Amino acid sequence: MRAMSLSDRPATPSAGSTPSPIADSSSHSTRPRPGLADEPGADSKADANTNAPSPITLATKGLSVWYGRALALKDIHLEIPRNRITALIGPSGCGKSTLLRCFNRMNDLIPNARVEGEILFDGVDLNGRDIDPVAIRRRIGMVFQKPNPFPKSIYQNVAWGARINGYRGNLGDLVEHSLRRAALWDEVKDKLHSSGLDLSGGQQQRLCIARTLAVEPEVILMDEPCSALDPIATTRIEELMLDLKSEFTIVIVTHNMQQAKRASDMTSCLMLDEACAEQGQRTGVVAEFNTTERLFTNPRDKRTEDYITGRIG
Repeated sequence: MRAMSLSDRPATPSAGSTPSPIADSSSHSTRPRPGLADEPGADSKADANTNAPSPITLATKGLSVWYGRALALKDIHLEIPRNRITALIGPSGCGKSTLLRCFNRMNDLIPNARVEGEILFDGVDLNGRDIDPVAIRRRIGMVFQKPNPFPKSIYQNVAWGARINGYRGNLGDLVEHSLRRAALWDEVKDKLHSSGLDLSGGQQQRLCIARTLAVEPEVILMDEPCSALDPIATTRIEELMLDLKSEFTIVIVTHNMQQAKRASDMTSCLMLDEACAEQGQRTGVVAEFNTTERLFTNPRDKRTEDYITGRIG
């Protein structure tokens, strides 16, 4: 198992503490972001670099999640490939957002939530005793369904995360770089000190993406990021995702089948477990996980076929 480090994070553990596998250090990393050497469901591709990291960034093994006595997810096994876009689809209430929140331990903030099984990030179990959830969220960022810019200037929105994490570089350069990566710089460069709340909905969502990018995560989680946006703004977000996947691993929850087909490389279809449904409980299970093309053109599970063709959902 490969140990983790946060060599690209400026903060340091408090004096006398024992660093965890996910811990902070004082220098910035200069390692390049790796590409995908292999892809689940596809033929293996030769990789001349024998020291390349695993093609799998995130994985779950036997993952189950409870809210109190209610079983929300049951026995989830997934492997999320590096530098790809993975879509989570399925009917409402099947646990897509719950699964997404597991990847950066946001469910820790929900009372009575309980997780069993393994959630692996580069081979390290994120639920290990020595794992710092805050450090996880620096490396695995999240963009929410509704744009949530801070009531601050555009500049301060982007700089905020880096500043509180002790960033010692040029904040102005960081803000510009992050806004350019989020395809927003040209639209806001002359009003950086205006409130982020004055932007349109699509611009606000790209501002939130820029804020996430500014802390240099490795994974970006997106929980229905286009659900409140018009078609033009949705297209901009999808184009941005495709541009970003060369640097980041992206996992997106979406109810939009066309969006999943357009933007993702891999798709996991979650459905409600029939046995649990007979007992009056809504419990999500993975019906199918495959390349997006194969899942939408030749689904192996009838539940998947029924969902993507609109027979159920």
